[in-house]
Amino acid sequence: MKERRSSKAPGSEPAERQHAAEQLAIAALGFIAGEPERLERFLALTGIVQESIRTAAREPNFLLGVLDHVAGDEALLLAFAQHAEIEPEEVAGARDVLARAPPEVP
Repeated sequence: MKERRSSKAPGSEPAERQHAAEQLAIAALGFIAGEPERLERFLALTGIVQESIRTAAREPNFLLGVLDHVAGDEALLLAFAQHAEIEPEEVAGARDVLARAPPEVP
């Protein structure tokens, strides 16, 4: 059995935690996009059309929304955690980091 890796490091700088949370959300988006049924459900629930997903991804809270989506579906959460070799709780931790992030200045 593989040892699960952790995306968070205790005592790491806020910028490092922010970056790690963003990378986890990007990985989650890739996981969702990797299966047409998962992607269809994500797009339907968010109201985003597939053609505009790249544009939507530039929005400040998009990655937060990705993690909300994953965390809100236990089967998806467990499948992603296994795929990413992380503990499911790390998704909630990353979500919390992104939720507390200062807004981006355009």
